[in-house]
Amino acid sequence: MNAPPSNLNPFHAGCSALSWETQDHKHLLGRNYDFSRLAQGSQVIYLPQNTEYYTCGSPMEHNAQPEHRRTSSYACGGMGLLIPSSPILYEGINEMGLMGGQLYYREFACYPEVPRPGTVPLQPPFLVYHLLSQCATVDEAAAMLEEETTLVALPFMGTVPPLHWAFSDRTGETMIIEPDQDGLHIYRRSLGVMTNSPGYSWHRLNLLNYAGIRDLDYAELDMGSETLSQCFSGSGAQGLPGDWSSPSRFVRLAFLKKLGVKGTDEASGVANLFHLLQSAAFPLGMVRVTHQGHITDLDQGVSPYDYTVYTSVMCAESLRFYWTSYENQRVQYIDLHHLSKTNQPAAFELDRAPDFLCRSQP
Repeated sequence: MNAPPSNLNPFHAGCSALSWETQDHKHLLGRNYDFSRLAQGSQVIYLPQNTEYYTCGSPMEHNAQPEHRRTSSYACGGMGLLIPSSPILYEGINEMGLMGGQLYYREFACYPEVPRPGTVPLQPPFLVYHLLSQCATVDEAAAMLEEETTLVALPFMGTVPPLHWAFSDRTGETMIIEPDQDGLHIYRRSLGVMTNSPGYSWHRLNLLNYAGIRDLDYAELDMGSETLSQCFSGSGAQGLPGDWSSPSRFVRLAFLKKLGVKGTDEASGVANLFHLLQSAAFPLGMVRVTHQGHITDLDQGVSPYDYTVYTSVMCAESLRFYWTSYENQRVQYIDLHHLSKTNQPAAFELDRAPDFLCRSQP
């Protein structure tokens, strides 16, 4: 029987995700991490092939079972926690170009208490790493979820986080995964946009309320007895919602994906995608939370506001993972091609201190 959504952690968290393609057919997946904090020890991490981990349970919580132990088939990199035997990726990319990430799904996420017969139990925080470490494509990830695993409502660090997920690969397809009260829904060939609750199908239909949005300005307004010439730009997007709610962010990103100019190559595409994600980013001070939810032992720097703690962009072809933080807008990255030369895990600081380049010095 499914655990009711009210049993899950009611975090007032945001997050937005968007897949995109460049003119030279590079496939990108980016996301904003919008929350009031970042778990202590969160870093950009690299996990090589043959990493051993548990799909359910953790040695540090003394509830790991030998039958839930696995060995990774693919090297992965992304943002997360390098916990021995229980690595967590908030989002990441593997050496085959499969990319994925988790977002909050408050009041809707629902997980069974026990796994389906013949399947492996999978704790929600471990899903991103498990699929990236074992699957090469969206097809393989969908099959693993449908046939081999069951998401289960086992707490980690005292809570069962309400999550849904997006995965994309070199085909350009983006798959949305949502655990609802009536079961696990997998949306194939989605729009490539995801924010937070309600579910993907609701957001998709809600776009019909904005069918008149376009990129072309209206030149003039004919009032019959008088014609008013346009005196400002951007009138084609009148009615586009500008707040930071999940429905508004979904609408903005959907139209930005449709109308935004694609980069000619990876460098311009990544730069452009960071710009698109900025349109959905939370400025510090505009989203004051009413309830902080469950604060774990790992949480640090808890703010009274949700804000865009960091933004990341991944490229399926180059295997690069790029990121910026709220404080430091300089784009940094790791490259899985370089890191694959080692068989040891690695971690890289986010470097969140402001970073300014002085050009007036010789």
